[in-house]
Formats: sequence, structure tokens, C-alpha cells
Amino acid sequence: MENIGPIKSEADYDWAIAEIAKYFQNEPEVGSLDGDRFDIFATLIEAYQDKHYPIDAPDMEHSRRNPHATLSPRK
Repeated sequence: MENIGPIKSEADYDWAIAEIAKYFQNEPEVGSLDGDRFDIFATLIEAYQDKHYPIDAPDMEHSRRNPHATLSPRK
């Protein structure tokens, strides 16, 4: 297995996404070298996304006051 390290830049991130995408059409077997490689990339990508693209928790108070605000279809 090639050297895989932390994702430190957008270029690293793009490379990791391209590498893991190869497994979407042909899922690796759990416990195999490719399966381990997939798991490593998934973990690294998730950590990078959590740090650089955080998703805020929903505002529950806003949802209680406006229960249909997010449920109405846009026209």
C-alpha cells in the first residue's frame, strides 16, 4: 500500500476523493488491503470535511416556531 498521510490541502483532499471514488463501483472486501485503504481514506476525508466544511446543527428553536418553514416546497 502506498504512503497515505493526513489531508493538509485542497489538492490532497481532491486526490483522496478521486482515490476513494474508485471503490464506489467495485466495493472492496472488508479486511482486504483495498478494504483497509478504503477505510483509511474514508476516515481522513471525514476528518478533513469536519474541520473545513462543518455543518451546523439545526436550530431547533427556529423549527419549533416555524414548523413548516423547511417543509414547504420552493416554487
